[in-house]
Amino acid sequence: MLETRKQSNPLSRSKLIGRCVVSCIFVIFTHLALSLIPRFFSGFSFLTQLAFSALLLLLLVGFGGWCRRTLLRVKASAPAFVFFNILFIWGFYVSVIRPAVSQLNDAVFNWGVVFLFIGLYSIITSDPGIVKNGSACSDQPMESSISQVDNHDEELELFASGLGHESTQDSGLFMRLRYCKTCKAYIKALDHHCPAFGNCIGQSNHRLFLILLFGFMSTEATYLVCSLLFAAKSGILDRPSSELTLSESLAVSTILFTILQLLWQVVFVIWHIYCVCANIRTDEWINWKKYPEFQLVIPPQPGQSFTNIRFRNPYDKGIAENVKEFLALRI
Repeated sequence: MLETRKQSNPLSRSKLIGRCVVSCIFVIFTHLALSLIPRFFSGFSFLTQLAFSALLLLLLVGFGGWCRRTLLRVKASAPAFVFFNILFIWGFYVSVIRPAVSQLNDAVFNWGVVFLFIGLYSIITSDPGIVKNGSACSDQPMESSISQVDNHDEELELFASGLGHESTQDSGLFMRLRYCKTCKAYIKALDHHCPAFGNCIGQSNHRLFLILLFGFMSTEATYLVCSLLFAAKSGILDRPSSELTLSESLAVSTILFTILQLLWQVVFVIWHIYCVCANIRTDEWINWKKYPEFQLVIPPQPGQSFTNIRFRNPYDKGIAENVKEFLALRI
């Protein structure tokens, strides 16, 4: 079997360790920087501190990227950044927050973290639905098509001859093959390439992706409850910033960080639920002008000199049917 993905050389162990070390340092630096918000802005309202935290996170991401590219010349690993963030929050919870919470909350949060570690490994190593070509003679055309990914019709024509051995269900998804420039592969029902997980989200792992998102939100919500219980018992929200220790400042900053994470994740999940109901993928929504099947061509009207092109969803068959179709997809 010849895969359409160009197999790149794996990173050497030293480079991989270097990226993980950079990501770990950046996680620690980020949380220490966020702990300055409750120290210097304790007189402001909680919403103002939340806005300052969001602004500081954006500045840190931009500054960190500039430092890695310009000064260090070392790339970081986004999946490692996610992993070390979970590890940092878990370590802080065990060392500071845990004594103030009940056994039930403690068990729920710890099991949630374990689920996140397992889910993160599963999504990183999962196959999103990479298309394999069984014809050796079509190897050269496949390679040439990869370098011409903008020609959508040519891509589909080349794949038509290579998918004859696939099942009827897979062939039915033929018109939804999308090319990922990051992975250099054709993915069935590609939704997007997720930098945080270092993998494409496609037909085979989309349901796992949604389950993992819900896992992140539920675990973060549990941590938020536990940290608020700790804050209420210790009274850190009512004390002046000059009396706060580093651990107490981190308790407040992790609350702010968790709320920010929940805000964008809720919006993100709502968007993906809409996509499931409308039977459309994120890549198709953003790049619909590249795909002829999503274009409704309206001829020029009398007195007009241009052709109007509007978006239409040829796969929209109704919410109930689309949800049923999504749940029937193989993982």
